[in-house]
Amino acid sequence: MLRLVTGGSGSGKSAFAESLTAASEIRERYYIATMIPWDEECRARIRRHRAMRAGKGFATLEQPLDLDQIQLPAGCAVLLECLSNLTANEYFREDRREPDPVCWGRATEERILAGICRLAECAAEVTVVTDDVFSGGLSYGGETEEYMKVLGNVNRRLAELAGEVTEVVFGIPVCLKKESAERLKKENAERAVSRGEGEQRCAGSEA
Repeated sequence: MLRLVTGGSGSGKSAFAESLTAASEIRERYYIATMIPWDEECRARIRRHRAMRAGKGFATLEQPLDLDQIQLPAGCAVLLECLSNLTANEYFREDRREPDPVCWGRATEERILAGICRLAECAAEVTVVTDDVFSGGLSYGGETEEYMKVLGNVNRRLAELAGEVTEVVFGIPVCLKKESAERLKKENAERAVSRGEGEQRCAGSEA
């Protein structure tokens, strides 16, 4: 089961996502932390989130980059927080070698999605927290704009893959999508077949 939880800053999305994972019958729970403690504000947020999940049975894994490198036991429950930090870390990573922002953005998007899909293949439950950073009405330029495009694309594609999508507004969870397990399994199988056919067509055109 893949869940996506979104909301604005201070909406209560983190507490809601933690409550979902803490309420699971799965006792082996992992919290994947993606924030890099750049400054005191970041460190304060990290301390606050650690206090929030204290006593809830989470093992914390610090993974600001390269999500696909995580090794987890099969059948566990995973809470990833948060997608906006992970996307920023990946997009602005120091070992970037692609100068074109559009190509780099696409590569970043695929890396992130591949890592989350790998988690979902291993874990029984994966809950991903993301941010609504698009409703402030502000206009950004340059690489910040490209980063936001990548985050928007990842949010959209994850929402398509997820069985549940919830937006938290003023502490109130609003269900945007909830699919039955059978329907979700069928749709994901269809998407896998479609991706395979697309890869074959691309391979054929390159030959």
